[in-house]
Amino acid sequence: MSLKSLTRDWEAMSYGFLDASAKREIRRKMIKAVAVPGCQMPYASREVPMARGWGTGGLQVSLTLINPKTRVKVIDQGADDSVNAASIRRFLARVSGAPTTLDTLEADLIQSRHRIPEEKLREDQVLVLQVPNPEPLRPVQPNMSVARQMHADADYGRMWLQLYEQIVRSGRVMQGASYPSMVNGRHVMTPSPIPRWDVPKLHMARHLTILSAGREKRIFAVPPYTRVEPLVFDDVPYKVEEHGALTCSRSGAKGFFMNEIPQDDGSSKYEISDSEYGVKTIRHADGEEVRLGETWYRNGEMPA
Repeated sequence: MSLKSLTRDWEAMSYGFLDASAKREIRRKMIKAVAVPGCQMPYASREVPMARGWGTGGLQVSLTLINPKTRVKVIDQGADDSVNAASIRRFLARVSGAPTTLDTLEADLIQSRHRIPEEKLREDQVLVLQVPNPEPLRPVQPNMSVARQMHADADYGRMWLQLYEQIVRSGRVMQGASYPSMVNGRHVMTPSPIPRWDVPKLHMARHLTILSAGREKRIFAVPPYTRVEPLVFDDVPYKVEEHGALTCSRSGAKGFFMNEIPQDDGSSKYEISDSEYGVKTIRHADGEEVRLGETWYRNGEMPA
């Protein structure tokens, strides 16, 4: 017996880190999620080289959809250069050979934590949102078995009551991120912890959105051209964050979602949350040829 007889010649292995069986299962669950918009589908969340709660659900979906020709963009709270976003982007590129990009318009697959880019996505693009808590009924029903029965019965009375109590106590709905939204007139979902500013971007959007929670082992989806309507009362309209009049201190962009940066004198500066769009705006102002895509908001307002 020789050492050579115990080894194999090199041959290409399946790309994308996950084995074929895991990918098949996640693809099946994604198809079911697309067929029943907003309905949570259970799946066997695999181990990936990342701690639970740091985007393992989104990463598994991205690893299933990716191929060596897929151009990938990863953002974290709107930033392309955060540690979490850079680490996931580098990992996806290493295990699949896929090219990466920071430009929303060039990306085929966008994995995001807590934001939707300011530029409109196309029909051929896929948005993967990382979800820490997929269950919108958890604040009103901690028993998940009962909560699932409530989804099956479309029994969302307690959720309406919770919103009503917030209005009575505070004069407005206090729900910030993860605003509960009705999908296709049937299932209530939590659109991940995106700000209220981003929820209208899902309504009748051209792109496919996949939401995945690795720790909770749930996948749900918003197919293209699907109604996504925040839960609101007829006489209390839905309001987004009042960022329409704010101006980015670096790029001069106005009318987009901003990050507040406190200053030593007690004042605040603001920078556009979508970092790459801010960079493109600066380069455009400097006279460079930069392609700026159509944005969801115009002058701080979402067109009807």
